[in-house]
Amino acid sequence: MLGREREREALDRLLDGVGGGRGGVLVVHGEAGVGKTALLEYAVEAAREFRIARTSGVEAEMELPFAAAQQLCSPFLDFSDRLPQPQHEALAVAFGLITGPAPNPFLVGLAVLGLLSEAAEERPLLAVVDDAQWLDHASARALAFVARRLLAEKIALVFAARQVDDALGGLPSHHVAPLRRRDARALLESVLPARLDEPVLERIVVETRGNPLALLELPSGLTPAELAGGFGLPAAMPLSASIEESFTRRLEDLPDDTRLLLLLAAAEPVGDPLLLWRAAEKLGISAGVAAAGETDGLLELGDHVTFRHPLVRSAVYGSAPVEQRRAVHSALAEVTDRAADPDRRAWHLAAAASAPDEEVASELERSAGRAQARGGLAAAAAFLQRSFALTGDPARRADRALGAARANLFAGAFDDALRLLPMAEAGSPDELQQVQAELLRGQIAFSSNTGRDAPPLLLSAARRLERFDVDLARETYLDAWGAAWFAGSLATAGGLLEVSRAARSAPPSTHPSQPFDLLLDGLALLITEGRAAAASALRRASSAFAAAETPADDSFRWTALPPIPSYVLWDDESWYAINARQLGLAREAGALARVPMGLVTGAVIDAWSGEFAQAAEATAEADAIVEATGTRLAPYAAMLLVALQGREAEGLTLLESAIKESAAVGQGFAVQWSEFVKAILFNGLGRYSEALVAAQRASDDTPELFISSWALAELIEAASRSAAPEHAASALERLTEDTAVAGTDWGLGVAARSRALLTHGDAAQSLYREAIERLGRTRLAPELARAHLLYGEWLRRQRRRLDARTELRIAHEMFTGFGMEAFAERARVELEATGERARRRTARTIDQLTAQEAQVARLAVKGDTNREIAAQLFISPSTVEYHLRKAFRKLGVKSRTQLAQRTF
Repeated sequence: MLGREREREALDRLLDGVGGGRGGVLVVHGEAGVGKTALLEYAVEAAREFRIARTSGVEAEMELPFAAAQQLCSPFLDFSDRLPQPQHEALAVAFGLITGPAPNPFLVGLAVLGLLSEAAEERPLLAVVDDAQWLDHASARALAFVARRLLAEKIALVFAARQVDDALGGLPSHHVAPLRRRDARALLESVLPARLDEPVLERIVVETRGNPLALLELPSGLTPAELAGGFGLPAAMPLSASIEESFTRRLEDLPDDTRLLLLLAAAEPVGDPLLLWRAAEKLGISAGVAAAGETDGLLELGDHVTFRHPLVRSAVYGSAPVEQRRAVHSALAEVTDRAADPDRRAWHLAAAASAPDEEVASELERSAGRAQARGGLAAAAAFLQRSFALTGDPARRADRALGAARANLFAGAFDDALRLLPMAEAGSPDELQQVQAELLRGQIAFSSNTGRDAPPLLLSAARRLERFDVDLARETYLDAWGAAWFAGSLATAGGLLEVSRAARSAPPSTHPSQPFDLLLDGLALLITEGRAAAASALRRASSAFAAAETPADDSFRWTALPPIPSYVLWDDESWYAINARQLGLAREAGALARVPMGLVTGAVIDAWSGEFAQAAEATAEADAIVEATGTRLAPYAAMLLVALQGREAEGLTLLESAIKESAAVGQGFAVQWSEFVKAILFNGLGRYSEALVAAQRASDDTPELFISSWALAELIEAASRSAAPEHAASALERLTEDTAVAGTDWGLGVAARSRALLTHGDAAQSLYREAIERLGRTRLAPELARAHLLYGEWLRRQRRRLDARTELRIAHEMFTGFGMEAFAERARVELEATGERARRRTARTIDQLTAQEAQVARLAVKGDTNREIAAQLFISPSTVEYHLRKAFRKLGVKSRTQLAQRTF
């Protein structure tokens, strides 16, 4: 293998690492013919002690869901019984082994990871994926998920692709460059039939640009005289086209039946020789013609039908007349088993069709249903798009265009979905279809950036849907409300007030006691009539979502919306209960795309409860899933955590970045949250004038929701410390009204603490004590610590040094225990001003653990097995064991029993 030392070294390092117990991935990428497949073969040859698994992308199979993943996993399916039941079922449905509800694609990815991990338990595993640019979408997603989760598994995963696409982006990669001139010349000279003139030789080297396949193939089919004089060389063109042109020249001299056989093989992606010969018989091709194809080395017919290179397939298919292509697809459809492989049969029928054909379009529609049932959303979209193209009736054509657009939306192919909508709208005057197109346009806008474009589209669709389907209209109003909430003050139209008014005027639900109907009613009432009017409805909605009998689909369909009543009503217990239930249901169902929002919401309340280690663990897990799934989610919990910890430089960088990025796409909620968190950070640092500015921005929100209310407490503290009492007084009036409606210890405790800042004498002392008593009954311990701090500061200013020391000592110890460094420093300075020296915090051994190590250790202490921990955290048992070993070493323990004796 000339000139490939660096590539071989990279592969050797990967295999050595896996042999040492650490999984790894490498994407080798470069132009067609540069030698990627040869490098995969080198890896296979080098991995003599490994299990080997292979798969490859096939351009003609890109629409068949999980085709490549199933090929890779098929040798190891006996291990699937060892997977957790949700993963086992998801994999079986995805591979068509059983029927069942469409599996979550990320759960399938986790199942593939688990299956390969089980296969690698006895011997390391090398999995090679060739032509990754042609992987079907579902397989690409699953294998990219596996690649991003490899850590302690004895698995090496090597992709070969022409370019690094979105699915493989960010993975370790190595660009396979063309051969250097000297190596290219040596390779060319090794295959030439005779010595060439120096100028001709040099021209071939230059024009092939070091591409090994071009060097080997371009001279083929040319006579020695043509080579010698250079007259037969192709004109300058893109290199892959030049190689295809070389293959096409070789086809011209083959007999007609041989070329037809090659075309048949090019149109048949499975590589099944029996199927090929049955189709050949339909076309009148005898078995004897195979020798001509084999003689020129373009096609091998053995246990499997294999082309010399994918570009041969492309050259054969691309150079054939359209009529011949249709004929071979028709023959292949005729010999493909209708029961065993209905989807490939439908695809061949579609390729054979020259005009609209309702029978074929219906077959494709059924194939789309099967693909969607297996979780192959991209494949379902492709089948529906082809079905739409072959539909003649305008109404059905519009329906199928809408179905294809909807499937593309669910598959994340937003541009493809948008391109179909004008065709659906133009194809039929039916008003319901027009409304459905508008609804899809709004859903696409929200899914693509959760910014300002979606609310007016969803609102318009909801209004128009009232005539056709009241329940769907109400669901769409809730979609519009959520979109308007995310857009916040940056919404240009379809804001919360407009959406809420429209929702309240809509016809009533046919099932008004359902959780989401209660939620819509409560949220709409909140915006139009205020907290007091909406409080009862919001409490009913919270109770419904916290209840164990609420259907799982209802609990996490909208994910972010169910806890909102708890936020508005300052109800920390309800917030915790609802999120814990939603997150548990999402984990149980394997709804991996829903888990990050639950983790982030849980991390926010963990951070606010002073459980910083748990908040960091949940944030790290959410980040890992977001990276693996491509989900977009602002770093809400991470921002709050760094603010409470008082990490000034890191916090300001994160906050300013979030504000800039969120404002650019119209996500006003994320901007407002960032300003609120910035106020907390500045108050902790004692930079009160800056805290006041940030709190004013966060609290200046109309109509009011919850961040604006929470931010009032930060505004009052900052204003009272920066000689701006006029701002504090008006803010206190708003805060008092909001928390009185809520009537919870959290709300009333914060209000009492805030009022104490603006009160004098015995009344102030009573308010501080009330705040401490009320906040002590909540789970929000940092808020309690802040009450002790403010009370202590007030006592010191009243020259009650001994009383002040007690409160400030409590505050300092609490802040230090939480890791709230900035607030702890405030308490230390105040405490020393009373004449007492604060003790410095000593680092706990437990703090040496990473977030993932601590999370695994906590679950192990609870008694969960490695497999149970792996299923809960969406990692493999090998990775659990890896983190557990590291935790044991750092903590100086040797067993789970000893681990349980440590403080977490």
